[in-house]
Amino acid sequence: MTYRIIHYINQFYAGIGGEEKADITPEIREGIVGPGQALKAALGAEAEIVATVICGDSYFASNMEKASEEILGMMSKYKPDAVVAGPAFNAGRYGTACGALGEAVVKKLGIPVVSGMYPENPGVEMYKKSFYIVETPDSAAGMRKAVPAMAKLVLKLLKGENLGTPSEEGYIERGIRKNKFYEKLAAERAVDMFTAKLKGEPFVTEYPMPVFDRVAPNPAIKNMKDAVIALVTSGGICPKGNPDHIEASSASKFGEYDISGVMDLTCDSYCTAHGGYDATYADQDADRVLPVDVLRDMEKEGVFKKLHNKFYTTVGNGTAVASAKRFAEEIAKRLIADGVTAVILTST
Repeated sequence: MTYRIIHYINQFYAGIGGEEKADITPEIREGIVGPGQALKAALGAEAEIVATVICGDSYFASNMEKASEEILGMMSKYKPDAVVAGPAFNAGRYGTACGALGEAVVKKLGIPVVSGMYPENPGVEMYKKSFYIVETPDSAAGMRKAVPAMAKLVLKLLKGENLGTPSEEGYIERGIRKNKFYEKLAAERAVDMFTAKLKGEPFVTEYPMPVFDRVAPNPAIKNMKDAVIALVTSGGICPKGNPDHIEASSASKFGEYDISGVMDLTCDSYCTAHGGYDATYADQDADRVLPVDVLRDMEKEGVFKKLHNKFYTTVGNGTAVASAKRFAEEIAKRLIADGVTAVILTST
């Protein structure tokens, strides 16, 4: 039996274009497109790619439910046995699209889905419990390693074979526990690990603990009367029309906007680009997310010296941790150069 597979890729890997084409609507083409060639070679004679679905990253991010439904409708006539999405590596919007589509396929078509992502891709945390995601390097330079691992895993799922552990099969841990019988009791295994650690010998814990990036707060401001306060937000507030085209999800950029002389963020001049919450109230009054009006009042009262004449904004919805760190580092450099004393960081 030859299994029927549908492959999902974005506009870039389909050769359509980059960011300028990220708003293209879903389409389906029979056969193989772009990285599907490598996937076909890895699958061998056991499976064929019957069709390739292509969608722009920005379109999917802004229309997740609609895009998923559109694509499911396109897939139906091809009667797929499985779907392979990506690999998306560390591309946040691409990973989120692969994840959302994969979850929809599992729920509504009941067939296996495999994708490939870098562990810090936001799509991993959002969708790893819905289907299997193979761990990949952070860029397309790892394509030769990622695709064979994805092909091997999807074939195992199609054949109904028992899967090994994440480290054995190459997929990212899903946070799902399974009972396993050992010859030794837990106490004996714990002592074995402990003695191995004391001797400097290698060992693998059975329950790895999460690692959190903890940042100690800076000391409080001693003299607020001389302080310059700036506003930074992940709530997506921006001038009307979103002039820098900050993405509604999995943002790839941040915006810097001048508020010299602005006393109030009115609905005529400001809105939100964020796609992860009901924007009604933020669009009615952007001060609800970025409190310029209240801070102007406090500035007049002399609570602090000055409100910085620029604010910085991005969208936190599904944005990769690596991207958020990069934004923060650049924003911090600019704030320090402008003599800002402290920042009020708002969310949604």
